[in-house]
Amino acid sequence: MPYASLMVSVAVGRSNKALLQSVSDLADIFHSGVIGVAACRPIQTAHPSYSVPAKLFDEDRKQISMQLRAAEAEYRAALPARISRVEWRSCTTLLPISDHLAREARGADIVVVGVDRGSSPPDATRQLDVRALVMQIGRPVLIVPEAAGTTFDHILVGWKETREAQRAVADALPFLMQAKQVTVAAVAAKDELTEVRNQVADVVSWLGHHGVDAQFLVRAPRGAHANELNAIAGELGSSLVVAGAYGYFREREWVLGGVTTDLLQPTMRCSLLSR
Repeated sequence: MPYASLMVSVAVGRSNKALLQSVSDLADIFHSGVIGVAACRPIQTAHPSYSVPAKLFDEDRKQISMQLRAAEAEYRAALPARISRVEWRSCTTLLPISDHLAREARGADIVVVGVDRGSSPPDATRQLDVRALVMQIGRPVLIVPEAAGTTFDHILVGWKETREAQRAVADALPFLMQAKQVTVAAVAAKDELTEVRNQVADVVSWLGHHGVDAQFLVRAPRGAHANELNAIAGELGSSLVVAGAYGYFREREWVLGGVTTDLLQPTMRCSLLSR
């Protein structure tokens, strides 16, 4: 089943040109409708213990209105008229932006977000916390670094015998069916290699039932699993890595597994994460 509805998180206060081009390309591939979502938080939500002066509050309100209008204009200008359905949703929210987007995702098959190498501290009133989004959303998240494209000729599926990995490979099926080459890779201890090969062979067989001619690769780790998966992606020239997202919430912060953390970093390739 293709992605009938793509949702894209449109950042406010900065350019989304590369991300929106990627979304436009994906909409062409899957003949999808597109929903653009943008949200801002009032300044007092980032500093709840600080009494915001009325003048600053009013200036923030005006800036939010201006930035949301600019984001909508950029969004609509970037998407070609041939896309059958284009929607726009914007608001001011008291929730963290990741929470807001996770709720909006009920209307989409997949959510597309951008990441960049910005060195400035993140602004919780304007910027999405991608880590928090991935860990709470009920849809797959396609992470598109600023320098990456969306021509996914070779896709790497990072396999682990978990619910999250099963969910990820199923969620990625539309991409896998479009790819020229698919590799299902697993990293396992030497005494588990035979068992893991049998697991991965099952995944490859299942993909074959859907018309995906996949190969598999199982090897012992030469370092951290996250580094090993990244090395395999580099060796194979994969433009998209599919994996389950692992982590838990502790003391008001998401603690993520090594592979999940690595795949959230801006690189030259995209990642599709499911939980």
